Amino acid sequence: MKLKQTIKFILLLILLVSMGFLYGFSNNRNAQKIINEIDVQLDINKSFFLTESMVNKLLIQNNEGVEKQTKSVIDLYKLEEQVLKHPYIEKASLFMTIDGKLIASIKQRQPIARIMTNNTSYYIDLELVKVPLSQNYSARVPLITGVQDDEDLQKVIELLIKITDDVFLQKEIIGIHLKPNKEYIMSVRSGNYKIEFGKLTDIDGKIKKLKAFYNKVFLDSTIYKYKTINIKYHNQVVGVK
Repeated sequence: MKLKQTIKFILLLILLVSMGFLYGFSNNRNAQKIINEIDVQLDINKSFFLTESMVNKLLIQNNEGVEKQTKSVIDLYKLEEQVLKHPYIEKASLFMTIDGKLIASIKQRQPIARIMTNNTSYYIDLELVKVPLSQNYSARVPLITGVQDDEDLQKVIELLIKITDDVFLQKEIIGIHLKPNKEYIMSVRSGNYKIEFGKLTDIDGKIKKLKAFYNKVFLDSTIYKYKTINIKYHNQVVGVK
């Protein structure tokens, strides 16, 4: 009985050692494989700030591209950190496959407005991250003027979120100007008139009034007769022709 148990124990030990050896051998062999291809996956359905070649240029380690380097010398964590420093990139996920491919899955920042001041111009996203303008892509977003500081940006984002979440307003509103008295004026795509929005109070109510007014004037085609549409007063819309 004891002999059978001893044989079983020895066989189990041999099996474990063999598995460990095979795992170590396989792991070591895999680590020595060379990266022979880079697959950059961009969410190009949203924006085109980046190209595959631009991302490839970010994948640098030991002062050279990762292609043709062995998997064992590539530090994916540091490589991800390096890629995430690029202002157009919001998220990055890098991993290597068994057959020697490095896959870089990239999520680009999605601008919701373009800010223009006296001396600079840039995009912002929902997290208020400032994104530089791109030579590859011009985002179709509202142009914001009159903003003086980060506090103004913090306020205007409330209005921008409402516009972005509404399919009609997202297409209609092309510009927002912040006046010195902290009231907002909007430029639109459908005509030369302006919308006097007023201060950022009762935003939902004002948008509801505006859309109700639009339903009427677009129906009878009188929208083009207006110079301004004022929605800043309570329970009324004042149209000036």
